[in-house]
Amino acid sequence: MRPQDSATTDRTAPQDLPSIIRPYGDTTGDAMVQLSFSLPVPAGKRAELAALQLAGKMGLEPASVVHSKAMGPNFTFFIVYGKVNHLIDYAGIEVPEGREYPLLSGKEIDLAIRTVLSRRMVVVGACIGTDAHTVGIDAILNVKGFAGEKGLEYHREIQVINMGAQVTVEELVERAKAENADAVLVSQVVTQKNAHIHNTKQMAAAFHAAYPTAVGPGMGRPLLIAGGPRFDTVTEQELGVDRIFGKGTTPREVASYLVHALLPSWTPENPAEGER
Repeated sequence: MRPQDSATTDRTAPQDLPSIIRPYGDTTGDAMVQLSFSLPVPAGKRAELAALQLAGKMGLEPASVVHSKAMGPNFTFFIVYGKVNHLIDYAGIEVPEGREYPLLSGKEIDLAIRTVLSRRMVVVGACIGTDAHTVGIDAILNVKGFAGEKGLEYHREIQVINMGAQVTVEELVERAKAENADAVLVSQVVTQKNAHIHNTKQMAAAFHAAYPTAVGPGMGRPLLIAGGPRFDTVTEQELGVDRIFGKGTTPREVASYLVHALLPSWTPENPAEGER
Protein backbone atom coordinates (compact mmCIF):
# COMPACT_ATOMS: atom_id res chain seq x y z
CA MET A 1 0.00 0.00 0.00
CA ARG A 2 1.14 3.39 -0.62
CA PRO A 3 1.65 5.61 2.50
CA GLN A 4 -1.29 7.72 3.61
CA ASP A 5 -0.99 11.26 4.90
CA SER A 6 1.20 11.13 7.99
CA ALA A 7 -0.63 10.78 11.28
CA THR A 8 -0.27 13.47 13.90
CA THR A 9 2.16 11.32 15.90
CA ASP A 10 4.39 10.94 12.81
CA ARG A 11 4.87 14.68 12.68
CA THR A 12 6.47 14.86 16.13
CA ALA A 13 9.60 17.01 16.11
CA PRO A 14 12.78 14.87 15.96
CA GLN A 15 14.04 16.22 19.28
CA ASP A 16 10.83 15.03 20.97
CA LEU A 17 11.08 11.44 19.70
CA PRO A 18 12.28 8.66 22.00
CA SER A 19 15.63 7.36 20.75
CA ILE A 20 15.75 3.67 21.70
CA ILE A 21 12.62 1.64 22.38
CA ARG A 22 11.75 -1.91 23.42
CA PRO A 23 8.45 -3.80 23.09
CA TYR A 24 5.88 -3.36 25.84
CA GLY A 25 4.21 -6.34 27.52
CA ASP A 26 3.35 -6.02 31.21
CA THR A 27 5.37 -2.91 32.03
CA THR A 28 7.06 -0.22 29.93
CA GLY A 29 10.33 -1.40 28.43
CA ASP A 30 10.07 -5.02 29.62
CA ALA A 31 10.70 -6.26 26.02
CA MET A 32 7.94 -8.87 26.26
CA VAL A 33 6.18 -9.98 23.06
CA GLN A 34 3.49 -12.47 22.11
CA LEU A 35 3.47 -14.48 18.90
CA SER A 36 1.44 -17.31 17.41
CA PHE A 37 2.34 -20.10 15.01
CA SER A 38 1.48 -23.69 14.10
CA LEU A 39 3.71 -26.76 14.00
CA PRO A 40 3.02 -29.94 12.00
CA VAL A 41 3.12 -32.20 15.08
CA PRO A 42 0.49 -33.78 17.38
CA ALA A 43 -0.44 -31.81 20.48
CA GLY A 44 1.38 -32.78 23.67
CA LYS A 45 4.40 -32.09 25.85
CA ARG A 46 6.90 -32.84 23.09
CA ALA A 47 5.11 -30.38 20.83
CA GLU A 48 5.27 -27.67 23.51
CA LEU A 49 9.01 -28.27 23.98
CA ALA A 50 9.44 -27.96 20.22
CA ALA A 51 7.57 -24.65 20.31
CA LEU A 52 9.86 -23.39 23.07
CA GLN A 53 12.93 -24.42 21.10
CA LEU A 54 11.64 -22.47 18.10
CA ALA A 55 10.95 -19.45 20.31
CA GLY A 56 14.50 -19.63 21.66
CA LYS A 57 15.97 -19.76 18.15
CA MET A 58 13.88 -16.67 17.33
CA GLY A 59 15.48 -14.78 20.20
CA LEU A 60 12.76 -15.09 22.87
CA GLU A 61 14.47 -15.83 26.19
CA PRO A 62 12.91 -16.71 28.52
CA ALA A 63 9.70 -17.85 26.80
CA SER A 64 6.62 -19.77 27.83
CA VAL A 65 3.78 -21.48 25.99
CA VAL A 66 0.64 -19.72 27.20
CA HIS A 67 -1.74 -21.57 24.87
CA SER A 68 -1.66 -24.68 22.68
CA LYS A 69 -4.49 -26.40 20.85
CA ALA A 70 -4.66 -29.41 18.57
CA MET A 71 -5.64 -28.67 14.98
CA GLY A 72 -6.52 -32.16 13.83
CA PRO A 73 -4.35 -35.20 14.59
CA ASN A 74 -1.02 -33.86 13.30
CA PHE A 75 -0.98 -30.08 13.83
CA THR A 76 -0.83 -27.87 16.91
CA PHE A 77 -1.43 -24.14 17.28
CA PHE A 78 0.65 -22.21 19.85
CA ILE A 79 0.75 -18.81 21.50
CA VAL A 80 4.13 -18.07 23.05
CA TYR A 81 5.04 -15.22 25.39
CA GLY A 82 8.65 -14.24 25.87
CA LYS A 83 11.32 -11.57 26.14
CA VAL A 84 13.35 -10.25 23.20
CA ASN A 85 16.78 -8.67 23.38
CA HIS A 86 16.41 -6.42 20.35
CA LEU A 87 16.34 -2.62 20.47
CA ILE A 88 14.75 -0.24 17.98
CA ASP A 89 16.30 3.09 17.00
CA TYR A 90 12.96 4.88 16.79
CA ALA A 91 14.34 8.36 16.16
CA GLY A 92 16.41 7.05 13.24
CA ILE A 93 13.44 5.63 11.32
CA GLU A 94 12.78 7.44 8.05
CA VAL A 95 9.06 7.88 7.39
CA PRO A 96 8.06 7.71 3.69
CA GLU A 97 6.52 10.88 2.36
CA GLY A 98 2.77 10.99 1.80
CA ARG A 99 1.01 10.69 -1.52
CA GLU A 100 2.80 12.54 -4.30
CA TYR A 101 -0.39 13.72 -6.00
CA PRO A 102 -3.26 15.93 -4.79
CA LEU A 103 -6.45 14.37 -3.48
CA LEU A 104 -9.11 15.77 -5.79
CA SER A 105 -12.80 16.35 -5.27
CA GLY A 106 -15.37 14.50 -7.36
CA LYS A 107 -16.02 17.62 -9.45
CA GLU A 108 -12.30 18.13 -10.08
CA ILE A 109 -11.89 14.51 -11.21
CA ASP A 110 -14.72 14.79 -13.73
CA LEU A 111 -13.54 18.20 -14.89
CA ALA A 112 -10.01 16.94 -15.51
CA ILE A 113 -11.22 14.02 -17.63
CA ARG A 114 -13.69 16.14 -19.58
CA THR A 115 -11.12 18.90 -20.17
CA VAL A 116 -8.18 16.76 -21.28
CA LEU A 117 -9.70 13.61 -22.78
CA SER A 118 -12.92 15.06 -24.20
CA ARG A 119 -14.41 11.61 -23.64
CA ARG A 120 -15.05 9.23 -20.78
CA MET A 121 -12.08 7.53 -19.14
CA VAL A 122 -12.40 3.74 -19.45
CA VAL A 123 -11.46 1.61 -16.42
CA VAL A 124 -11.57 -2.20 -16.41
CA GLY A 125 -11.42 -4.02 -13.07
CA ALA A 126 -11.28 -7.66 -12.02
CA CYS A 127 -10.15 -10.25 -9.50
CA ILE A 128 -7.84 -12.56 -11.44
CA GLY A 129 -6.84 -16.18 -11.07
CA THR A 130 -8.77 -18.24 -8.52
CA ASP A 131 -9.37 -15.21 -6.29
CA ALA A 132 -13.12 -14.93 -5.64
CA HIS A 133 -13.01 -12.07 -3.12
CA THR A 134 -14.64 -9.09 -4.83
CA VAL A 135 -15.08 -6.90 -1.75
CA GLY A 136 -11.97 -4.86 -2.55
CA ILE A 137 -12.59 -4.28 -6.25
CA ASP A 138 -16.27 -3.56 -5.61
CA ALA A 139 -15.37 -1.02 -2.92
CA ILE A 140 -13.36 0.95 -5.48
CA LEU A 141 -15.55 0.51 -8.56
CA ASN A 142 -19.17 0.20 -7.43
CA VAL A 143 -21.33 3.27 -6.83
CA LYS A 144 -21.78 2.35 -3.15
CA GLY A 145 -18.02 2.83 -2.69
CA PHE A 146 -16.16 2.63 0.62
CA ALA A 147 -15.49 4.73 3.73
CA GLY A 148 -18.21 7.23 2.83
CA GLU A 149 -16.87 7.79 -0.68
CA LYS A 150 -18.67 6.86 -3.89
CA GLY A 151 -16.96 4.38 -6.23
CA LEU A 152 -15.64 5.17 -9.70
CA GLU A 153 -19.03 4.31 -11.25
CA TYR A 154 -20.40 7.44 -9.61
CA HIS A 155 -18.34 9.69 -11.88
CA ARG A 156 -20.06 10.73 -15.09
CA GLU A 157 -16.74 10.91 -16.90
CA ILE A 158 -15.58 7.38 -15.99
CA GLN A 159 -16.85 4.28 -17.75
CA VAL A 160 -16.36 1.27 -15.47
CA ILE A 161 -16.28 -2.36 -16.58
CA ASN A 162 -16.24 -4.62 -13.52
CA MET A 163 -15.50 -8.16 -14.69
CA GLY A 164 -15.96 -9.69 -11.24
CA ALA A 165 -14.07 -12.65 -9.81
CA GLN A 166 -11.89 -15.50 -11.09
CA VAL A 167 -11.10 -13.77 -14.37
CA THR A 168 -8.25 -15.25 -16.40
CA VAL A 169 -5.39 -13.06 -17.56
CA GLU A 170 -6.29 -13.81 -21.17
CA GLU A 171 -9.89 -12.67 -20.61
CA LEU A 172 -8.71 -9.48 -18.92
CA VAL A 173 -6.31 -8.54 -21.72
CA GLU A 174 -8.94 -9.28 -24.37
CA ARG A 175 -11.57 -7.16 -22.61
CA ALA A 176 -9.16 -4.29 -22.01
CA LYS A 177 -8.35 -4.24 -25.71
CA ALA A 178 -12.00 -4.45 -26.73
CA GLU A 179 -12.91 -1.53 -24.45
CA ASN A 180 -9.82 0.56 -25.29
CA ALA A 181 -9.15 0.72 -21.57
CA ASP A 182 -7.19 3.61 -20.11
CA ALA A 183 -6.56 1.75 -16.86
CA VAL A 184 -6.83 -1.80 -15.53
CA LEU A 185 -7.43 -2.39 -11.82
CA VAL A 186 -6.67 -5.85 -10.41
CA SER A 187 -7.61 -6.86 -6.87
CA GLN A 188 -5.89 -9.73 -5.08
CA VAL A 189 -6.93 -10.82 -1.59
CA VAL A 190 -5.93 -14.50 -1.50
CA THR A 191 -2.25 -14.66 -0.50
CA GLN A 192 -1.57 -18.35 0.17
CA LYS A 193 1.77 -19.39 -1.35
CA ASN A 194 2.12 -15.81 -2.65
CA ALA A 195 -0.64 -16.37 -5.18
CA HIS A 196 -1.33 -12.62 -5.27
CA ILE A 197 2.24 -11.88 -6.35
CA HIS A 198 2.37 -14.67 -8.93
CA ASN A 199 -1.00 -13.71 -10.44
CA THR A 200 -0.14 -10.01 -10.66
CA LYS A 201 3.24 -10.65 -12.26
CA GLN A 202 1.57 -12.92 -14.81
CA MET A 203 -1.03 -10.26 -15.56
CA ALA A 204 1.57 -7.51 -15.95
CA ALA A 205 3.73 -9.63 -18.25
CA ALA A 206 0.73 -10.37 -20.46
CA PHE A 207 -0.15 -6.68 -20.83
CA HIS A 208 3.44 -5.68 -21.54
CA ALA A 209 3.57 -8.34 -24.25
CA ALA A 210 0.20 -7.41 -25.76
CA TYR A 211 0.67 -3.62 -25.89
CA PRO A 212 3.34 -1.14 -26.96
CA THR A 213 5.51 0.09 -24.13
CA ALA A 214 4.05 3.60 -23.99
CA VAL A 215 1.40 4.27 -21.36
CA GLY A 216 -1.43 6.76 -21.69
CA PRO A 217 -4.71 7.53 -23.40
CA GLY A 218 -4.48 6.30 -26.99
CA MET A 219 -0.71 5.80 -26.69
CA GLY A 220 -0.33 2.16 -25.71
CA ARG A 221 -1.06 -0.18 -22.88
CA PRO A 222 -3.44 0.76 -20.07
CA LEU A 223 -2.21 1.93 -16.71
CA LEU A 224 -1.81 -1.19 -14.55
CA ILE A 225 -2.91 -0.94 -10.92
CA ALA A 226 -2.78 -3.72 -8.33
CA GLY A 227 -4.66 -3.60 -5.06
CA GLY A 228 -4.81 -5.82 -1.98
CA PRO A 229 -3.91 -6.03 1.70
CA ARG A 230 -0.61 -7.92 1.34
CA PHE A 231 1.43 -6.18 -1.32
CA ASP A 232 3.66 -4.45 1.23
CA THR A 233 6.58 -6.84 0.61
CA VAL A 234 7.00 -5.98 -3.09
CA THR A 235 7.40 -2.89 -5.26
CA GLU A 236 5.78 -1.78 -8.49
CA GLN A 237 9.00 -2.56 -10.36
CA GLU A 238 9.03 -6.14 -9.07
CA LEU A 239 5.43 -6.74 -10.09
CA GLY A 240 5.59 -4.89 -13.40
CA VAL A 241 2.68 -2.59 -12.57
CA ASP A 242 2.39 1.19 -12.41
CA ARG A 243 0.87 1.45 -8.95
CA ILE A 244 0.10 -0.62 -5.85
CA PHE A 245 -2.70 0.26 -3.47
CA GLY A 246 -3.12 -1.49 -0.11
CA LYS A 247 -5.62 -1.79 2.69
CA GLY A 248 -7.64 1.29 3.53
CA THR A 249 -7.42 2.75 0.02
CA THR A 250 -10.51 4.76 -0.94
CA PRO A 251 -12.13 5.31 -4.36
CA ARG A 252 -11.17 8.98 -4.26
CA GLU A 253 -7.49 8.12 -3.87
CA VAL A 254 -7.63 5.81 -6.88
CA ALA A 255 -9.56 8.30 -9.04
CA SER A 256 -7.14 11.09 -8.09
CA TYR A 257 -4.21 8.88 -9.05
CA LEU A 258 -5.80 8.11 -12.44
CA VAL A 259 -5.96 11.84 -13.15
CA HIS A 260 -2.39 12.34 -11.89
CA ALA A 261 -0.95 9.49 -13.98
CA LEU A 262 -3.03 9.70 -17.16
CA LEU A 263 -3.65 13.45 -17.36
CA PRO A 264 -0.40 15.02 -16.11
CA SER A 265 -1.07 18.32 -17.91
CA TRP A 266 -4.08 19.01 -15.70
CA THR A 267 -3.78 20.58 -12.26
CA PRO A 268 -6.47 21.91 -9.89
CA GLU A 269 -4.85 25.36 -10.02
CA ASN A 270 -4.79 25.45 -13.83
CA PRO A 271 -7.53 23.11 -15.09
CA ALA A 272 -7.47 24.42 -18.65
CA GLU A 273 -3.80 23.52 -19.15
CA GLY A 274 -4.74 20.36 -21.02
CA GLU A 275 -6.57 22.35 -23.71
CA ARG A 276 -3.47 24.26 -24.84
